[in-house]
Amino acid sequence: MHLIFHKYQGTGNDFVMIDNRRQYFPKNDTKLVARLCDRKFGIGADGLILLENDRDADFRMVYYNADGGESTMCGNGGRCIVAFAGFLGIAGEQTDFVAVDGMHHAVLKEDRVRLQMSDVDIIEVFDNYVFLNTGSPHHVQEINDIDNFDVKANGEKLRYGKYGKGGSNINFVSPSGNNVFRVRTYERGVEDETLSCGTGVTAVAIAMHRTGKATGNTVTLDTPGGRLTVSFEERDGKYTNVHLEGPATRVFQGEVDVL
Repeated sequence: MHLIFHKYQGTGNDFVMIDNRRQYFPKNDTKLVARLCDRKFGIGADGLILLENDRDADFRMVYYNADGGESTMCGNGGRCIVAFAGFLGIAGEQTDFVAVDGMHHAVLKEDRVRLQMSDVDIIEVFDNYVFLNTGSPHHVQEINDIDNFDVKANGEKLRYGKYGKGGSNINFVSPSGNNVFRVRTYERGVEDETLSCGTGVTAVAIAMHRTGKATGNTVTLDTPGGRLTVSFEERDGKYTNVHLEGPATRVFQGEVDVL
């Protein structure tokens, strides 16, 4: 099979994008997905995303982790597929698409995408961490000296030891200004630190607001791959109109022979 792909990145979170509207991609071949995402033997990416037709929306997003397994919602991937849909000419400045967690609305302006995320109403606050689901499960924990923190070792320990087989994404956070936080994330499925995680920074913003560390309804998150903003409305502990905004850019297009 001769496969045409596009590479996109959103604050360093990178994805192989495939136009699968003709349903030619072998969706059950997890080994193929993992090989394409492999940074030494494949294209290299944090995940692979298929763009497909949908009866009720402009398109459908199907997301796979780098290990080959179909996964839960990916915020940066959602922003990147909106940019990809714009490149293909099937989405204008405003678009609606379906992902595994339901319908999403997005606004595309040049290389920036503002993506509406799922509402959040269950937030578990513990002594030294917060757990919540923003389309994917997230553990949010404040730390000191975030620059020298071993994200992979500590994230891996929590991902497997605390959350078992299903696991969770693990976010480490430090405040750096008024409603500004630095974030580093260990992502399940990648099984390593990524340069950015969209559902992760969304979880951090809501967790910091819920615990009183953030006072405004717009929170700035600085990741190793760049800056993202999260805005929301909160009433009686429920977070609605949650939006994730940041850059989403096309890196290159290529072809690969898949045996």
